[in-house]
Amino acid sequence: MSLFSFFGAIEIGLIFALVALGVFISFRLLRFPDLTVDGSFPLGGAVCAVLIAAGINPWLATLAATAAGAVAGLITGWLNVRLKIMDLLASILMMIALYSVNLRVMGGPNIPLINDPTIFNMLQPEGIDDYIFRPLLLLAIVVAAKLALDWFFATERGLAIRATGSNARMARSQGVNTGGMILLGMAISNALVGLAGAMFVQTQGGSDISMGIGTIVIGLAAVIVGESILPSRKIVWCTLAVVVGAIVYRFFIAAALNSDFIGLKAQDLNLVTALLVTVALVIPQLKRKWSRKP
Repeated sequence: MSLFSFFGAIEIGLIFALVALGVFISFRLLRFPDLTVDGSFPLGGAVCAVLIAAGINPWLATLAATAAGAVAGLITGWLNVRLKIMDLLASILMMIALYSVNLRVMGGPNIPLINDPTIFNMLQPEGIDDYIFRPLLLLAIVVAAKLALDWFFATERGLAIRATGSNARMARSQGVNTGGMILLGMAISNALVGLAGAMFVQTQGGSDISMGIGTIVIGLAAVIVGESILPSRKIVWCTLAVVVGAIVYRFFIAAALNSDFIGLKAQDLNLVTALLVTVALVIPQLKRKWSRKP
């Protein structure tokens, strides 16, 4: 693997670490199977790309993309909490709706950002290559997001969200507004995904309607791989495991696609993903089986 591919894997891994943190909140903390991610990721990218192309400050565009993702998650939660639509079905409905919404936002299938300003080229100092600076800035953003989540989920409201996911009936008996906690948790989850979409279009040079395909699988893969590497129930270690899992996952993908002797190509990405997730799911079972043996 070349140095450029190495930093590229870190860059994409850090972007999808934000997605994985969002997926961790919905799937692990809220126990909410949320497929909105496949729509909120390109939504964040579309909003960010449109605003940057219109001359809006990239930081404001990124903030707007994060807010757009939060709104998408909020609507998914509303469909479930207020309209009593099953959680999985509510997220599927929102994912389908967002495909059309994203086309409307972009006004077409894609928006290029070739010579437009981004938060990366605005902050990039002289004397450092962009393929090195981008992962460094992304690392700072991911660390800030992780620390913010660690702090939030240690607060009373954060604990209420965790209690809602663990045992909603018990949480309600303790006076927790479980419906409100689902709405808040889904908003935070998809806000992180929208932020990841904004980072993605600014590093890849544009937004495309197909960029969200398979996002939820990548997020789940990162969560599962991370939990296999760093198994823990403490939120600080769980969020760290998710970030590590996203980076390790991208390294496996990059290594597999850059190994000439294996013969894999770009179109084999989903196959490699499926194999990695399968291995990550099987390893904990094998560990438990081996631990029982005398």
